[in-house]
Amino acid sequence: MSGRVRLKENGILNEDLPTLLETVFYFLSKNIQIVCDDRKMELREGIVIPNEICDRFLAYHQRRCQQITDGFVQVFRDVDRTPLRYVHLRNSEITDKGIELLLRHNLTSLSLWYCNSVTKESRHTLAKYGENLKSLELGLNVDLLKLSEPNEKTPLDFQLNLPHLRRLVLNGVVLQPSLQFSHLQDLQYLDLTSCIFAEFSLEALCTLPNLHTLILFNVWPLANQFHIISRLRSLQHLDISMSSSVPGHGTYDLPDQMLAMLAENLSNLTHLDISGTNLAGTGVAQKDANNSFKGDSEVPEIPDLVLRTDIPGLVCRTNNPLQFLGLYHTAHWACKRHDIPALEITGDANEEQILTAALHYHDRPLVLTRVLNDLYHLFRFESCKAIHTALDVVLTAMDRHLRFKHMQISGSATLFYIVKGRHKARFGTPLKNHIITTLLNGMQMHITDDTMLRNGYLTLCQFSMPGDVLFEYERLIQILLHGVSKTEQEGFVQRIAIYLLNTLACQVDGRQKLFLGDLGVISTMLCLIKDRLFRYAFDDVMEVAWSTMWNVTDETAVNCRRFLDGQGMDYFLMCLRYFPDKDELLRNMMGLLGNVAEVKDLRPRLMTTEFITVFADLLNSDSDGIEVSYNAAGVLAHIASDGEAAWTIESPTRTDVLQRMVDAIERWNLDSERNINYRSFEPILGLVRCYETPECQHWAVWALANLTKVYPEKYCRLVEQENGIRILSDLIDHMRPIESTKELARMVIERCAMVRNRDTNLEG
Repeated sequence: MSGRVRLKENGILNEDLPTLLETVFYFLSKNIQIVCDDRKMELREGIVIPNEICDRFLAYHQRRCQQITDGFVQVFRDVDRTPLRYVHLRNSEITDKGIELLLRHNLTSLSLWYCNSVTKESRHTLAKYGENLKSLELGLNVDLLKLSEPNEKTPLDFQLNLPHLRRLVLNGVVLQPSLQFSHLQDLQYLDLTSCIFAEFSLEALCTLPNLHTLILFNVWPLANQFHIISRLRSLQHLDISMSSSVPGHGTYDLPDQMLAMLAENLSNLTHLDISGTNLAGTGVAQKDANNSFKGDSEVPEIPDLVLRTDIPGLVCRTNNPLQFLGLYHTAHWACKRHDIPALEITGDANEEQILTAALHYHDRPLVLTRVLNDLYHLFRFESCKAIHTALDVVLTAMDRHLRFKHMQISGSATLFYIVKGRHKARFGTPLKNHIITTLLNGMQMHITDDTMLRNGYLTLCQFSMPGDVLFEYERLIQILLHGVSKTEQEGFVQRIAIYLLNTLACQVDGRQKLFLGDLGVISTMLCLIKDRLFRYAFDDVMEVAWSTMWNVTDETAVNCRRFLDGQGMDYFLMCLRYFPDKDELLRNMMGLLGNVAEVKDLRPRLMTTEFITVFADLLNSDSDGIEVSYNAAGVLAHIASDGEAAWTIESPTRTDVLQRMVDAIERWNLDSERNINYRSFEPILGLVRCYETPECQHWAVWALANLTKVYPEKYCRLVEQENGIRILSDLIDHMRPIESTKELARMVIERCAMVRNRDTNLEG
């Protein structure tokens, strides 16, 4: 996982900045062909990578790319030139073939979680190459040691040749009575989470002299095993907690006595977890006349001074408190009691207990999901103080349990309130990147779940677009397109997805606009519009669909062509006919057609009597101020700039349309504020040079005069950058343009000079 979230001296919440080695790893992950043949993914001749680099590169690639496949691990095919020792895989599509390649390295540590494609066939590979293993984790969705079909609880025959094993994690297998652990004399840590004891007895563990940690989370029933656990005197960590997912599980008869038996016999115990059970008793400890606890004949007499604990079974630890005690969702709200003999406690009584639970239960998705829900409520009511710890545990949970849908939903909901809160301004770039990548990973994995998409989209809305997301731009666009096209029509997810898509399309460069078109943004928007036209339904999605196409066609000819090829003009006419009074819709449509008209090769497709008549009639429109009339004039100006020969229709005539265009321009207020954003004046300056048609020049120069007058800071600089001063000066000196056009040109030049002189004075 990535580094912990830290609070820097300047108050910025951040993750540790990447080291030089991590920067190299990032570059290699994106350009793996540097060290290997990317067709076969085999290491190039003469390259040797030391073990320390191989282990860390594999981990880094998984963390950043979230996918280790059979193809990728071919990089490590040569065990001498790319030696591996520690392989920890999560959320991987690796198969038995890839596992065999990795195990041939004689690994020291192997951890597999959510590797659904690893089957029982790898059991023999593990037996063959696992002799040097010191740590083995077979977590959720790994069927390596199961003997029949995946996900069945099947018997485990675990007589494997793993003589040096110190740490063993199993999950959800059936332990047979014949199972022996005596050959694992070095075993120190044993996790049997959710395993089923088919008459298996923990007696088999009594032969392990070094066992200090035993985790029996979600193992039930256990009451008949307590006397054996009490004999494991070397235990320091004991976990007998339950997830509370099955009614009745975790409920013991005589809970005070059962817990006392463990506490008194396991004197080395420092960490105990009884979450989800009733072992904490019913509440405050009570003494009877003999100074012993009611119902507890085995607890010795203890002076009054030390009888201060609200957990009767732990009375012997009053003067020697545990370092850790798990009380999350125990019966009778044990975590809310006052006198608890432990230094660190998990529960849901307060923020500290919730965060402690999140840190300790990072590999228990069912429990962790509930913990994240508790954390969500803290943030929702702005009562969480340890923002850096909370953010870290949420990101860790989502990264570790990518395939666990409810975890992703709970985590993304909590992230929304974290990112929405007042702490957002303190987030550094590495931390923002981690949050965004984690969200996109979850959304991509659960792309068909509307709740996950909604949470993710809402959280992404809290970031600065597009700057904060450019590093994941392509993947985000794909996820947004799915939300636009595959979710419920007119649903909230579709609306917010198209809003984000339009925001991104509006503020990116030509290369990214081209990418949007390549992914099918134009066709997707046209499908949305078509659906609403055929249902005679108007909504904000239709408006934004036209706006999105307006943005992605800006100076991108291929996207303009895609619009025309997709029957875009037919939909334009239908929208005019069905929704004539929708000002915003009309402005967006005409803005888009202005982009189409700037493409010389496409203008002949607009040269029809029907289209030209519509554009000419819109010159008189007062919809949205001057915007619709202005864009209609721009379309006609570009079409007319191709000359009389290109005007291939008889009606309306070119002369009449041009006159109507000039009449419209004369009605416009030069001080009109604009709802438009030019990144370049190249198309407009091209019309300034159109001396054959003065009317086209007049529209172009009026546009420059208006923009530089109303928004001088932005557009005066743009005029100068694109050689506009010289072009306008040439127009003034030319004989052909009309005087009103020249006067507008002088205004532009004077305005630009004022801004330039002011900037010079400020610099001086």
